[in-house]
Amino acid sequence: MLKRLLYIAGILGLLIGLWGLYDRLVYGHMHANYGSYVVWGLWVALYMFFAGVATGSFMLATLDLLFDLPLFRGSGRMALWGALVTLPAGLAAIGLDLGHMSRIWKVYLQPHFGSVMAQLVWGYTIFLGIIIISLWLSFQPQRSRWLKPIMAVGLILAIFLSGGIGALLGVNQNRVSWHVSNLPAQFPVFNLTSGVALMLIAIGWFGPQHDPRRTQQLRVLSLAMIVLLLVKGYYLWSDVSQALYQNSSHGAAAINLVLFGPYGWAFWLLQLGIGMLLPLIILTMPIGKQGFAAGLMGLCILIGLAVARANIIFPALSLPELQGLGEAFHGPHLSFTYSPSLMEWAVTAGIVGAATIGFLVGTDRLPLFTRPTTEATVTAD
Repeated sequence: MLKRLLYIAGILGLLIGLWGLYDRLVYGHMHANYGSYVVWGLWVALYMFFAGVATGSFMLATLDLLFDLPLFRGSGRMALWGALVTLPAGLAAIGLDLGHMSRIWKVYLQPHFGSVMAQLVWGYTIFLGIIIISLWLSFQPQRSRWLKPIMAVGLILAIFLSGGIGALLGVNQNRVSWHVSNLPAQFPVFNLTSGVALMLIAIGWFGPQHDPRRTQQLRVLSLAMIVLLLVKGYYLWSDVSQALYQNSSHGAAAINLVLFGPYGWAFWLLQLGIGMLLPLIILTMPIGKQGFAAGLMGLCILIGLAVARANIIFPALSLPELQGLGEAFHGPHLSFTYSPSLMEWAVTAGIVGAATIGFLVGTDRLPLFTRPTTEATVTAD
């Protein structure tokens, strides 16, 4: 029943997204609410979210396919499948955000590797190839000797790409709320949190019901999630308290927009309430170790992380870099007030729907979980 509801939600999202994609391809950025001042919008936040889930899922896959932890044996394929589904979703989101999508070839044929953006484009391209090769090797009857070295390279690349997102923001010196030294160090933790949340969903909702390790897997993942949420909460507190204490014009104003401005409801209700406090309470209780509840908390955490990405992007860009700039010029896309347009939401629904359907099809059609008895039989053969 749960899987059927998810399929329906994914199909509805995909159908809505087809209209949004048509609008984007035919009319370009005309019906988007970002513009010359707020240059990044919902799709950039969506890219950061899905790319984070992909790198975090790959990190979790190494527990099985690189480090051979007995408790997570057989879960590596599921984690890799999650990475394979979410990374193209993130790249699709950032691709549609480009002003000239046809010029993407330039970053491959005429790259400037001193640019953080060029490093990320090449890095994600290589990373996608590593995910595909690793997943293919994991399905082979006999484990290839190349699997562990490839997973090791992928792990290093996943950490690098996670920090690269923070660096892409942090090098913007004119955005005080982004230009902090620990931002690149925070994103690997955020992305690992995303990966653990996805595995809570995967094992809690779609894992083999009779696997004797399932309860212990959920318990360990829940404990790991509690620790990660506490670390994430500490990062949040340090960012907010420092900005408010320094009382710099841009940093404090951006934080005030998040806490008490037009984005306040999303911060308090979705990011902090549903995305952090509720999972912290439920996962510390016995019910949090049960399959449905663990998966539901994983979904809540993913929602909170998605909102957190938006709260990094939107407020910082909603503040004029020069005093009076907002009043100097008037016209379409010349506003510092940003909320996603209907077209932007439609495209987002389509990307999320496509990723959901892709994930579900994998759970139905592919042997993503390996039972201990099956693996023992294969080894014996």
